[in-house]
Amino acid sequence: MTLKRMAWYGAAIAIVAGGLIFAFWPQAVPVDVAVIKRGNLTVTIDGDGRTRVREIYVVSAPVPGRVLRIQRHVGDVVVADETILATIQPSDPGFLDRRARAQAEANAKAAAAAFALAEAELARAMAELEFAQSELDRAEPLAARGTVPQRELDRARLAVRTAKAAVATAEATVEIRRFELETARAGLIEPGGPGSASDRGLCCVDVYSPVDGRVLHVVHESETVVAAGAALVEVGDPRDLEIVVDLLSSDAVRIAEGAAVAIEEWGGGDALSGRVRHVEPTGFTKVSALGIEEQRVNVIIDFTDPSERWRNLGHGYRVEVRIVIWRGEDVLVLPLGAMFRDAGRWAVFVADGGRAHLRHIEVGHASHRFAEIIGGLSQGDRVVLHPSDLISDGVRVVPRSEE
Repeated sequence: MTLKRMAWYGAAIAIVAGGLIFAFWPQAVPVDVAVIKRGNLTVTIDGDGRTRVREIYVVSAPVPGRVLRIQRHVGDVVVADETILATIQPSDPGFLDRRARAQAEANAKAAAAAFALAEAELARAMAELEFAQSELDRAEPLAARGTVPQRELDRARLAVRTAKAAVATAEATVEIRRFELETARAGLIEPGGPGSASDRGLCCVDVYSPVDGRVLHVVHESETVVAAGAALVEVGDPRDLEIVVDLLSSDAVRIAEGAAVAIEEWGGGDALSGRVRHVEPTGFTKVSALGIEEQRVNVIIDFTDPSERWRNLGHGYRVEVRIVIWRGEDVLVLPLGAMFRDAGRWAVFVADGGRAHLRHIEVGHASHRFAEIIGGLSQGDRVVLHPSDLISDGVRVVPRSEE
């Protein structure tokens, strides 16, 4: 083999070896980088809420009966003690089955017989009174002439008084039996028949609005029979609104009364301002969309902006709220996308000198996008965002973009 041929072979081997080395040499991983800066951080608890009138008055039926069709509609203006919300008529009796009708007819016949007996007793008492009076009329002139002793005259007078008392008793008995007969006959009244409420045109009990405001909900619009206490209409003042949002109980315990609130996605332009008025002390169970039972707590929020800004909101409107639980100024801020768990601790990859260096950090408060760093990083450090499995401690990296 000539020297020239050996040189060619050597060059070819060098080229192939260089290509293999270049192909298998670790390449720098392109990464997104964020620079640690100081700034303000606000931590919020977010949730979906709905507006509601602060004081809702449920107007119910004061008596049982038939409610005529309610002419008021949602949104109608009502005036306290002037606007009639509903009108209630006495309801007709129910239908009688065969047994009930037979019993009612028997009761009516018994009452009629008792009434006839009472009238007969009255006639007898009146006859006895007439006889006693005639005896007294004959005894008085005889007693005046001394023919009849005074004792007989007194006996005749006692007989008259006794007969009068018997007549009064019989007359009262007749009245009692008459009322009993009417009661028994009333038990035979059928719905819509003679003697029913609709036949007699009985009316009515008017139900008035208890407050000034508007109609919020009509429970029974069509004519129907209701029991006493049945809800008919809900009224309230839509200018007096509040917001209720149900949060997980683990979030609710972190909210203080008086906390500032940002109200968004309400249909207007800029966010509205509010303040937490009350965190209810009692929770309730609610099933989530995934079928998981959760303990929720209602948080009540008041508007702090002038009512002119939110006057288009009404009862039951949906809004999104952000409740501020912590606010920090001039703190180190780190994007949450750079953090991950390592050996039970929070860690990041710091891009320095073209390589990624693992560094454990201490995290304070955290929002949905950023976290407060209280140890492990300094202002100006460059951290890798969303590190992939290709990145480990000491791996070469090249910035693809920087925030």
